[in-house]
Amino acid sequence: MKRRGDTPRGRPAAAAAPPVALGHPAMLLALAVTAVCVLVSVTFRLYDTDLWHHLLVGKVIWATHAVPTRQLWSWPTYGAPDANSAWLFRALVWPLWSAAGVSGLFVWRWLSTLAVFAITWATARRAGARGFVPLVVLLFAAFVYRIRSQIRPETMVAVLIALELLILESRRAARAALGAGGATVTRDPAPWLIAIAWVWANTHLSYYLGFIVMGVYLADEWLAARGRGASAARSRAPRVLLWTMVASLAISFVNPFGWQALWLPFDFMLHLRNELLYRTIRELEPIEWRLYIRTALPLLMAAWPLLIAWRLFRRDVDRVEILLCLLFTPIALSTQRFVGFYVVIAAPFVMRDLDLWIGARSWPPRDRLGARRRWAASPWLRAGATIAICAGAGVLEWNRPGPAAGVGIEWSKFPVRACDWIAAHGIRGRGFNNFEYGPYQAWRFWPDRGRLPFMTGTIEVATPTDRMLYAGAFAEPGAWRALDRLHHFDYVMVQRVEIGTDRLLDVLDADSTWALVFADDAAAVFVRRGGALDSTAARDAYRLVPAGVVRLEALGAAVARDTVLRARVVAELDRQVADSPWNANALSLLANLDLVAGRYGAARSLLARALRVDPTLGRAHERLGIMAMDEGRTREAIAEFERERALNPHLTRVALRLGRAWQRLGDPGKARAWYRRELEIDPGSEDARRALEALGGP
Repeated sequence: MKRRGDTPRGRPAAAAAPPVALGHPAMLLALAVTAVCVLVSVTFRLYDTDLWHHLLVGKVIWATHAVPTRQLWSWPTYGAPDANSAWLFRALVWPLWSAAGVSGLFVWRWLSTLAVFAITWATARRAGARGFVPLVVLLFAAFVYRIRSQIRPETMVAVLIALELLILESRRAARAALGAGGATVTRDPAPWLIAIAWVWANTHLSYYLGFIVMGVYLADEWLAARGRGASAARSRAPRVLLWTMVASLAISFVNPFGWQALWLPFDFMLHLRNELLYRTIRELEPIEWRLYIRTALPLLMAAWPLLIAWRLFRRDVDRVEILLCLLFTPIALSTQRFVGFYVVIAAPFVMRDLDLWIGARSWPPRDRLGARRRWAASPWLRAGATIAICAGAGVLEWNRPGPAAGVGIEWSKFPVRACDWIAAHGIRGRGFNNFEYGPYQAWRFWPDRGRLPFMTGTIEVATPTDRMLYAGAFAEPGAWRALDRLHHFDYVMVQRVEIGTDRLLDVLDADSTWALVFADDAAAVFVRRGGALDSTAARDAYRLVPAGVVRLEALGAAVARDTVLRARVVAELDRQVADSPWNANALSLLANLDLVAGRYGAARSLLARALRVDPTLGRAHERLGIMAMDEGRTREAIAEFERERALNPHLTRVALRLGRAWQRLGDPGKARAWYRRELEIDPGSEDARRALEALGGP
């Protein structure tokens, strides 16, 4: 195996740019700009529903000065033994929220992210990266990491992974220095790995990944120790790391839940992951490339093995890098939850390898006499190029559709007003909820057992029967009825947006047992007629407006014919608007009523209000475009249709409308292109087919 920097087959080394000292002002400026770009990338509103469970458990830990070992957060299994390894993270986050609220949460987010990438950059430098190129790689890695940067235990684990790699790479660099006759290292940093293992086991069930990483370095040290001419220090290194791993495993049992906490990941792999409910959780599914294709993840996943192959071609073999790539790439591909971990592991090696690859190019160029051109070798020029690339890539990344930028919480993602309504109207008893809303409901009402949720994000504490029936309840009426017979729910609070095959809202709308009493963009609340909440149902039920979508079409046709019915529907929608500030759905339906009646001014005003509440409101811009077309403002209509497509490129009929608009403007070429695009989205669109044939298109 060659030393790093040698060139194969006797070729002369390329003229690499001279290294820049860490303290050089150009390097410091580039570092500062990169750090700012990283912070901007993770400064968007929080929307993860598990946040509230983390805060609630942290609050209880600090209030009781003990870690809860019983399930206290949902009513069906209240008091049952609980084992959850996230207690340390929750205990650390709660004081930040208690002291500074949302700002405290963002302090955690900023500091943990900066720590991850500062340590990752230090690891890359320890491995040999010295130029400006690693900063660009670091920022692109941060673009992927930002997707997983909610206030979750994974943010703490990312710091632990980065620290573990830094320690192990430092040991490897020290071993290489000893082999080359360098100075003797007096203190081995391996004992710090034991502390990391304890923190990890008390933070997240992914603790076993730390042992995988240590095992990779142990294998490398063992092979190096068996090599010809291995020194005594090299021969001793594997034993030190082996005993470090043993001590790390032993100390991992020092947690409030004992061996049960350490068994959790294996229980998931052997049993839970095969349950239907776990198979429907998005973050546990394989990478959904539709969501990641426009991020830097495909670039990172392609670059790492290619750079490894380039090093192999140069006979520069890094066993650790190869093994980590072979192990962690499939892990990341198999579950989106570990994408952030993959980034932290891959980044330092990609940073080092790309820096080596760039250094192997003929750069900076030379003049006729062979001297380097000073303008190209200037640290300030390279720093400027790095800053320009980082800033340009950042602007592209931050302008992609996604969560709203800023410091705050995306309150519309939580059942805030639904819980307000439950509290104000005395709703209590056995409630049903989607587990995504359980954390906020528990946060809001704990320790009132009469208002605790049916299920929270820690779905493993539910019974297997409840998990099985819950998994089918949203799509299969039979599963919902079986679950209701088992528990006889008093009320239901579920999210308003139906995803995929979810039809529970329509089932409840059609069931006279249930009365819709509250609805906004986030949640709908139903109460059972004939039970303890019958008086609430009689007083507050919506008689006409449904929560689901099935009855809306029939209602729309009815109100178009009956002005008295229309007035009653408007009154119910006005009530929804008044009940919650997150009322884009009700405003949208009111706009539809005005649109059908030809009151374009009123419809346009309502849609503008709805878009201020929810800028992603479906088909709002399309409707604004339709009205503009009817009023002869074709170019304005095109702009609205294009805004709609930017939100959802696969929405049917929008491309068809764009084709008609361009045809009206006398541009048959663009009209044909849009008609063809509509047929790509909806091959069964007869309107697009006839329009294309009329223009002479195939």
